Amino acid sequence: MADSNSNPNPMQQSAARPKRGVPEGLWVRCPGCQEPIFRKEVDENLGICPLCDYHWSIPARTRIAQLIDDGTFEEWDADMHSTDFLNFFDKKSYADRLAAEQKRNQLKDAVITGTGMIRARRVVFAVTDSNFMMGSMGSVVGEKLTRAVERGTEMKLPVIIVSGTGGGARMQEGIVSLMQMAKISAALARHDSAGELFISVLTNPTMGGVAASFASLGDVTFAEPKALIGFAGPRTIKSTVQLELPEGFQTSEFLLKHGYIDRIIRRPELKSEIARAIDYCGK
Repeated sequence: MADSNSNPNPMQQSAARPKRGVPEGLWVRCPGCQEPIFRKEVDENLGICPLCDYHWSIPARTRIAQLIDDGTFEEWDADMHSTDFLNFFDKKSYADRLAAEQKRNQLKDAVITGTGMIRARRVVFAVTDSNFMMGSMGSVVGEKLTRAVERGTEMKLPVIIVSGTGGGARMQEGIVSLMQMAKISAALARHDSAGELFISVLTNPTMGGVAASFASLGDVTFAEPKALIGFAGPRTIKSTVQLELPEGFQTSEFLLKHGYIDRIIRRPELKSEIARAIDYCGK
C-alpha cells in the first residue's frame, strides 16, 4: 500500500509554496492625482508625477545631484551633529531619536551645506532634508547655514538655499532652536549689506520657523509648483480664526499672485533658471 504522504496532492504543494507578489515599493500612489505610479518612472522624472506634475519631496543628496554640476560639490561641516543638552524625553530620548535618524538617513542632521558649480557658476549651496525630523531647525541646522552664508560673504559668492523641505524650530532644543532664526537672518543681512546675492528656493512644504526666517529673505525667491508655504498650516489657521480661507491659500500659486515669491519653476528648469538669475544680477 502506497504511503499517502509520499505523493502529496499537487494543489497542496502549490498552496504550501509562498506566493510571489509584486515587490514592495515598486509602485507609489501620487498624493496629487491619487493614481498608482511606477516608482522608477517617478525617479527618472526627477521625482515628478508624469500624470499631474506633482513634485515629490526628494532627499538632500538627490537635490544636490540635480542642481550642482557633476563632481564640483565640496561639503562643509559634514561631521557637525547635535547633542541632547536638555536631556529631552518624549516617547524616547532626543539622543536616541537623533541616533535613529542619523542611521536611517546617513546624515548627521537635517541640512547639507557646501560649495559647488551651477552651470559653471561658483556658488555656496545649502539644502534642508525633510527625511531628517521633518527638516526641523535645531542648533546644527542654524549653525551650518550661518557658517555657509558667512563664507559666501567672505568669498563674494551667491548663496543658494533650498528649503527642501523645511519645518519648524526643533522643540527638543528649546530656545536654542528658536534663536537660530535670528542668527541665520542676521548673517543674511550682512551678506546683503556686502552686496552679495541670496536666492531662496521654496519646496513643499516650507513651513514654521524656516518660512518665518531665512526662506523668506531671498533677493530672488523661487518656488516649485503647488508647494505649501507659510508659518502655521491652513487647517490650524482655519480652526483658529473660524473663517473660510481663500482657495489655494498658502500655495506657491497663491503667493505668487500676491507678490510673496518671484517665480514658480518646475524642477527640470530650476538649475538653468538659478544660473540665469545669477547672471542677471551680475554675480
